[in-house]
Amino acid sequence: MNLGAGSNVIAFLKEQHDEIKSMFGKVLTEDSERREHAFAELCLHMSVHETAEEDIVHPVAAHSLGGGRAMVAARLREETEAKEAIAELETLDVGSTDFEAKFRKLEKAVLAHAESEEREEFEKLGKVLDAPELLRMRNDVVATEASATPDARIKRTRAPARDAALGPTRH
Repeated sequence: MNLGAGSNVIAFLKEQHDEIKSMFGKVLTEDSERREHAFAELCLHMSVHETAEEDIVHPVAAHSLGGGRAMVAARLREETEAKEAIAELETLDVGSTDFEAKFRKLEKAVLAHAESEEREEFEKLGKVLDAPELLRMRNDVVATEASATPDARIKRTRAPARDAALGPTRH
């Protein structure tokens, strides 16, 4: 993942949301061979990002925000749905119209999920946590992402991307 210039966890994760949005835009503009690679890269980035949110951000939100548990439960449901959609996409030919239609549906869901996180979770955390805590959380996210990145990242194939995308979801 891009380590970005975000000075706190909120800015950092928003930068990653922007990066993921850009990656979605790239997948369908590529030819079949490059599309496969772009899709695998997107899946890997999403997996690493979600792992860090699940390990660092969601637990803090669940305990620090009014209605936090319900909010986090909703985000986790969305993440699970995205992982299931990715698993289905992995079985399809990336050049097929079925892949394209299902990919666009995934894109719409993931971007809505990111907007919900930013509006309902990140914004509220920014109001209840102080600057040192937000910086500590950023550092924890960076460390978690570094340890979540599979060694297989150098060799990009569908299987590692799928396995990474189906990685941890905590309820």
